[in-house]
Amino acid sequence: MMAIRRSEERGPTRIGWLDSRHSFSFGQYHDPRFMGFRALRVINEDRVTGGAGFGEHPHRDMEIISYVLSGALEHRDSMGNGAVIRPGDVQIMSAGTGVRHSEFNHAAADPVHFLQIWIVPDRAGHTPSYQQQAFTEDDKRGRLRLVGSPDGRDGSVLIHQDVDLHAAILPEGVTVTHSPAQGRHVWVQVARGTVEVNGQLLNAGDGAALSDEDTVALTGKSNAADTEVLVFDLA
Repeated sequence: MMAIRRSEERGPTRIGWLDSRHSFSFGQYHDPRFMGFRALRVINEDRVTGGAGFGEHPHRDMEIISYVLSGALEHRDSMGNGAVIRPGDVQIMSAGTGVRHSEFNHAAADPVHFLQIWIVPDRAGHTPSYQQQAFTEDDKRGRLRLVGSPDGRDGSVLIHQDVDLHAAILPEGVTVTHSPAQGRHVWVQVARGTVEVNGQLLNAGDGAALSDEDTVALTGKSNAADTEVLVFDLA
């Protein structure tokens, strides 16, 4: 069974420096039909103008992942971390018992385009932590590369939840498959390009929830540029 969440159906937030699209309810956008999927609570596609960003603000008991598609995102937090996140990087901040952070466009003029992902942790009260890992295009080209997991295996970032996060870059006509274990669920998020998922075409910004599927087959369908997808395997 597959349910598709089309890009144009997402909730918007538009202010002077921010253009954001929310796959699930977030901020002032509320839709009781779209409150998340399993432990996956937020997928925001954000575009931030040069020099602007989110000032310091608090979080707790949430796994927050940033995945940059273009440009560069500057992160600072109350744990003393300061970093610039670029395409290919996967950054996770486990807010745990509480942390404050800010996110700004690192460039003065060029926009930054990124996905912000929130996952509900397996329990409250984790010690706050920060991790950032770079994955090359070759790591993801034509394959599902594990980039986040509950045990940090294969060089992935550590997520405090029973979820495996994969990323793939798919040239046109290239197919990869994922076979979730019985009782597991899958969310596919298209970061760029067009992909066929079990016979259905999804474009950039589209997402799909899949349950009771033995195999999830993803085929790149963009003839102008490669397709990039994130695949969440969830309890």
